[in-house]
Formats: sequence, structure tokens, C-alpha cells
Amino acid sequence: MENKIENKASFKGLIPFLVFILLYLGTGIFLNIQGVELAFYQLPGPVAAFAGIVIAFIIFRGTITEKFNTFLEGCGHPDIITMCIIYLLAGAFAIVSKAMGGVDSTVNLGITYIPPHYIAVGLFIIGAFISTATGTSVGAIVALGPIAVGLGEKSGVPMPLILAAVMGGAMFGDNLSVISDTTIAATKTQGVEMKDKFRINSYIALPAAILTIILLFIFARPDVVPEAVSHEYNLLKVLPYVFVLVMALVGVNVFVVLTSGILLSGIIGFIYGDFTLLSYGKEIYNGFTNMTEIFVLSLLTGGMAQMVTREGGIDWVINTVQKFIVGKKSAKLGIGLLVSLADIAVANNTVAIIITGGISKKISENNKVDLRESAAFLDIFSCVFQGMIPYGAQMLILLGFAGDKVSPTQLIPLLWYQLLLAVFTIIYIAVPQISNKTLSFIDKKQS
Repeated sequence: MENKIENKASFKGLIPFLVFILLYLGTGIFLNIQGVELAFYQLPGPVAAFAGIVIAFIIFRGTITEKFNTFLEGCGHPDIITMCIIYLLAGAFAIVSKAMGGVDSTVNLGITYIPPHYIAVGLFIIGAFISTATGTSVGAIVALGPIAVGLGEKSGVPMPLILAAVMGGAMFGDNLSVISDTTIAATKTQGVEMKDKFRINSYIALPAAILTIILLFIFARPDVVPEAVSHEYNLLKVLPYVFVLVMALVGVNVFVVLTSGILLSGIIGFIYGDFTLLSYGKEIYNGFTNMTEIFVLSLLTGGMAQMVTREGGIDWVINTVQKFIVGKKSAKLGIGLLVSLADIAVANNTVAIIITGGISKKISENNKVDLRESAAFLDIFSCVFQGMIPYGAQMLILLGFAGDKVSPTQLIPLLWYQLLLAVFTIIYIAVPQISNKTLSFIDKKQS
């Protein structure tokens, strides 16, 4: 009986996911109309997910015990638990490294050595490094935003162009970082290694970044060159970020990488008196608690996804989408479209990947799409839209630094990196030879 329930496609099985998305989206729209700041982030995602789970228990077939066991099976899936532990370690590394001065040193190092007449280019590059090193676009925006606004006012470079450079750099790292929430979610839902996803992703993202830098060189020259200012920095405090990035890319186990990064940041903090043993422990725990929402959301959506799958909801989506898919190209575009729509709906790229990851994996397997590519597409398309939607946290925080000087309509057309990233991804999908050569090259390097 269970097999029949599990294999039979049913729209009814999708209802809990729809309740989750519509509640999350509807609350955000309502609060936005009311003028509430950061409206789409007022209702915690886990609460909306919990509402979907309650609906699943009410409308799905079986006893309470059977449904609860299915829910726990999803919560305890090895991929979900692995993802949650990585979230905790990534949060701890980010907070400990920031607390010992790593972010400040990185920003100051860049501001000191980037020539003043290349302000926009410098902000893009610094933002890209910070977000890649820390795994958070919001963190990069918070660190660079006030500096960017000040430099923009002094230089005469249009403020929307300055802010677009910061946003582009921040989303570059959000997409590529091996400790980003989006990378963790994309690789674990597709069951692939982070280094493999990074390589495919980088072949698409680097050309977009290089072209963005060229455009900023040409169109973002300052009218007035601000005076060069030297800021205090410490190269040793930048080291943990470089260490984690290099170790992850050479293929060291991600748990070892992040734990080593936490220890290295702690040692540097002890050397410079930034920590006591007790405060170091508290910062690690602060890192854990910073990931509470995404940790709980991953558990709950994992459980809900298992119930939805058992009831036939995932099969219904796949069967519906499959009608419009003819071969690999359309399958890849379908994955991109699914995660893009999810991100537009929930205004959170990690949540969008978690929602669509399981469906995307089955679509990939059904159409012989390499799962390393599907992981890259999930991350890329979700980051493209997350860095452009006016109600996303990144946009709201960045525009907040500029006050009333810049509107979303002024900024969005200048988000060259996100637009180019989308274009290069579509080219990658449309020209099979590029995909084949990329995968072949990666396979040769591994062998």
C-alpha cells in the first residue's frame, strides 16, 4: 500500500508546499503594503514551513503514527543532517573570524591598496573576496555599504553604479563560496562534491565577473579622485579565509576544513588578545545560533518533503514539468526556471534551493543531466534573482545605506554582474559543446 501511495502522482500531495510558499509570500506582500521594513523577513521561514506540515498531517492518508514516522524519516535523512551540521560549522567560522577582526582587516586591506580612480572596480573585487571568504552576501554588503556610499559621494561616480558594484561583488561570492548557505544546500540536495560544483560554477561566473570589471573600468571613472587613505589591517587576520578557501578547493573534507578554520581563527584571536577561552567558546556558539533559522527550516522542509514525496506531490510536479521538457537543454532551463520562481516567491535563495532541490535532482536524473551542473544551476539562478529583487534582504539593506538617494528602479538596470551571469549560464546551456568540454576537463583533473 505504501508503494502505491509513494509512486502515484497527486496534486493533493503538493498542497503543504503551496501552503508554505503562499503563507511566506502572502505575509511578505501584506507587510510590504503596510510599509513594514524588511517585510519579507518578518515571518520566520520555519513557522511557515510548520504550517505546511500541519496541513500535511491533516489531509494526507494514513495514521498519525505513519505520517509522523514519514516526517521523521525526512528530517533524519543523511543529506539533511549533513547540511545542518555544515550550516553550524560555517556559522561558527564566520562569527569567530569576524570577531577576531578578519572582516575589518580584509576590507581595510582592499581599500588601502585599490587605486582611488578605480573605486567601483575595487568595491566589486573586495565585495567578491569578502563574500567568497565568509559565505554571505549580506555580510559583505553590511561591511562595504557605508564605505561605498561615502566614496561615491566624494568621487562623483553615480551612486547607483557604486551600489551596483557592491551588490555584484557580494552576489559573486554568495554564488561561489564553498561555505555559502546556497552552495551547501545546492550540493547536498544534488548529492555532489562542493569542489566539483565550484569548478563548473566558476567557468560560468568568472567570465561574467571579468566582463563586469571591464565595464566598471570604462563607465565608472570618478569625476573627482578621492584622496588615498591608508587603513589599519593585519594580514594574519585575513589568513583563515584564504586557508578555508584553498583547503576546500583542493578537496579536503568540508567538516575538517571548517573545523580547522574555526581553530585557526581562534588561535589568531588568542595571539592578539581578541578572545579569552570563554569568549571564544561564546563566539562559536553565537555562530551556531546565527544558523538556527536555516537549521530548523532545513529539518522541517526535509520532513515535509518526505511526506509530500510519499503522497505523490513531487511526482506530480515532475510529470507536469516533464511535459515541457525535451532533452537536456530544456531540463536545465526548467531547473533554472523552477528555482528562480521559488526565489522570487520566498525572497531567500537558500530556501528556494531547499524547496526545489529534490525536484531538480529527479528532473536531472530523468533527463541525464549531470548533477554537478544541476547544483551549479540551482545556485546561479537563485543568486541572480536574489541579487535583483527589490524586496530581497540584500537590496533593502544596501539601499538603506544610501537613504532616499537611490531607488530599486535606478539600481536594477546597472546590476551588470547578475545580468551577465544569467546570460553566460544560458549560453552554457544552449551550447552543448561548452558543457561537454567543461565536464570532460573536470573529469580529467580528478583522474
